[in-house]
Amino acid sequence: VQLQASGGGLVQAGGSLRLSCEFSGRTFRSYTMGWFRQTSGKEREFVATISWTGGRTYYADSVKGRFTVSRDNAKNTVYLQMNSLKPEDTAVYYCAANSRNMFGSPRRDEYDYWGQGTQVTVSS
Repeated sequence: VQLQASGGGLVQAGGSLRLSCEFSGRTFRSYTMGWFRQTSGKEREFVATISWTGGRTYYADSVKGRFTVSRDNAKNTVYLQMNSLKPEDTAVYYCAANSRNMFGSPRRDEYDYWGQGTQVTVSS
């Protein structure tokens, strides 16, 4: 499995970005997908997850109401729409694939495959 994340960049506080993560190598719809983020010196933290079908989503409290995770199984791609961005959202964002839990999971250790990360920087 390969995951290719894109869409990061520099944005002002209050702005929006949409991250994409393209999946290849296996059957995409058999994997729940997650987004995590990491800043220097900190552990990678959960952001959002989406079930196999896309019918169930779950968010970290810090992004609830501002971020939306979605997937297009025909395009083998998962998205993270980020609105009302704050400086504290600055991080490297990683997408990940999980074959063990069909409903999605906030647990980092349940994910089998990880993308390379894309930098998101929010200026104040």
